[in-house]
Amino acid sequence: MKEKNCLIFGGSGQIGRHLIRKLTKNNYRVTVVTRNIHQKSYIIKTQGNAGYINIVEASIFDQHKIKELFENTNICINLVGILYEKKNINTFENIHSIFPSYLAKLSKDNNLEQFIHLSALGINEAVDSKYAKSKLDGEKNILKNYPSATILRPSIVYSVDDNFTTNLMSLTSILPIFPLYYSGNTKFMPIHCTDLIEIIFHVISKNIDSNIIECVGPETLTFKEIIKKLLKNINKKRLLIPLPLPIAVLSSKFFQIFPKPLLTEDQLRLLKYDNILSGRYKNNSDLGIPSLKFFDEEVKKYSYMWKEGGQFSTERYITKGNSKNNSLK
Repeated sequence: MKEKNCLIFGGSGQIGRHLIRKLTKNNYRVTVVTRNIHQKSYIIKTQGNAGYINIVEASIFDQHKIKELFENTNICINLVGILYEKKNINTFENIHSIFPSYLAKLSKDNNLEQFIHLSALGINEAVDSKYAKSKLDGEKNILKNYPSATILRPSIVYSVDDNFTTNLMSLTSILPIFPLYYSGNTKFMPIHCTDLIEIIFHVISKNIDSNIIECVGPETLTFKEIIKKLLKNINKKRLLIPLPLPIAVLSSKFFQIFPKPLLTEDQLRLLKYDNILSGRYKNNSDLGIPSLKFFDEEVKKYSYMWKEGGQFSTERYITKGNSKNNSLK
């Protein structure tokens, strides 16, 4: 197979790092665009085979430099996204709508073979969320500029590198009580990062242009069930308290004043809506690549870091048939 060049935006995050490993292992060359090459290069360079990764420092708002990167590129992959806005130019509209629209136009103008964009599940329903609206607007603009683009809509993506399960285990390991917004009844279909990577690679290697594909794991869990599974994995018992909506709104207003907010008003609005298959679009199982990793089994592989004793917890080394009396002392 002739080597292909992939241009990746957002390659230093959880999904980007896993994708770089997969692509370079299969002889794809990747160019990764980052805002800070000194801060991110050591993270990115170690993800793949030597000589297969090129790192370019550029702001996503530097249109001239971005345009130059599309020369000698076969595939463009956009993984850039934010969960909360900042007062500067990092707004939902700029990041989720205007920027991907520009990438789609450049992909079309330069006759790229594929344009792949990572969006989010459940955005059709979340009508009062700025995040969801910006994602929807971005999708519409992409398909207008590059009609054969592939848009992936994953549910919550988790792994040892995420900011979801790891943050929740960090919080629940120290807080005596844990608040449940909307009584913890919001439904999710968490997908492991490596399963999502298999979907992206399938789209690339098979040259699929299926427009919107919903990407989900094999099970549906409520937020409360997710918290309970995490607590079980780290051997903690916590009081889970449903938070009345007025108090939830006040807490989100308070949290969002921090540089990295635990919760914003817009995220609280998002939590009203289930994050599951809509039935309106194809999903990964329809493509013949169902997710086979179950949440509890996968989290168990790295949750020991939040157990008492951490990485060196004696429980981690106890095999079936051995008692705790046989553990290291």
